[in-house]
Amino acid sequence: MDRIEEMTVFVAVAELGGFAAAARKLNRSAATVTRAVAALEAQVGTELFVRTTRFVRLTDSGERYLQDCRRILRELDEAEAHAAGAHLAPQGTLVVAAPIVFGQRLLLPLLVEFLQQHPAVSARALLVDRPVQLSEEGIDCAFRMGELPDSALVATPLGHIRRIVCASPGYLAAHGQPRHPRDVVDHALVVSAADGRSDRWRFVEGDQEIEVEIEPRLVVSTNDAAIGAAQAGWGLTRVMSYQVSAELQRGELQRLLQAYEARPMPVWLVNAEGRRAGAKLRSFMAFAAERLRGHPALIA
Repeated sequence: MDRIEEMTVFVAVAELGGFAAAARKLNRSAATVTRAVAALEAQVGTELFVRTTRFVRLTDSGERYLQDCRRILRELDEAEAHAAGAHLAPQGTLVVAAPIVFGQRLLLPLLVEFLQQHPAVSARALLVDRPVQLSEEGIDCAFRMGELPDSALVATPLGHIRRIVCASPGYLAAHGQPRHPRDVVDHALVVSAADGRSDRWRFVEGDQEIEVEIEPRLVVSTNDAAIGAAQAGWGLTRVMSYQVSAELQRGELQRLLQAYEARPMPVWLVNAEGRRAGAKLRSFMAFAAERLRGHPALIA
């Protein structure tokens, strides 16, 4: 077995959490899988797995080596695809990451349309409210919000979003509107724990930042739940503008304290490939930019 095959076996064991599972997936014997991992460990001079009778897990060295193996195998696949002419037409599996609500409301309809246009492409959407590592996690591109740190990523700007306060017309008719950020403490507040700190809301008045300590009456675990509670007339909530764009357009929610909102945040679609990107990634980047630039959800 050559080194590339051994790396493929190692990645399968790591991702599936066991030698037997990897053997079944790769249609090889358990002994062959065990020998392949042992050969890699002998080559690198350290153990890649901790093995017990109950579990198999990666060592620290194994974690680092796994990232390198994924990158090498992905680059090999891309090189073979380019040599075979895959750069001429989109094909293969596209992996895209996005925040959960952004993915549900904007990415998934986009992906469905893209796949309909490109029958040789399949896709996997990773929807998580955390920063992702593109190369290490095998992700082709990701949607990101806010200023980007200096990096080797290639970033395509798509639009802007803001953090906004909103409530239902029914709630506002019954309880009145806050005229100043400090007025929110007199209202029932709904906060999503997925949105970070739940005890302060920050606003801007002129050149000054205003920080308002809040005591929410309702705390939920997702942004969608907070939006649903606000729609139902429970109280005020504070979310990203793209998360309630449709509700605002339909009149189900009303935007409040707009004069005190912090400056808009840019939205990007980033990738690590740049000019080396294959057809599927280049096509999706262009498609996404065309569809999302000027989208109502990304106009702050």
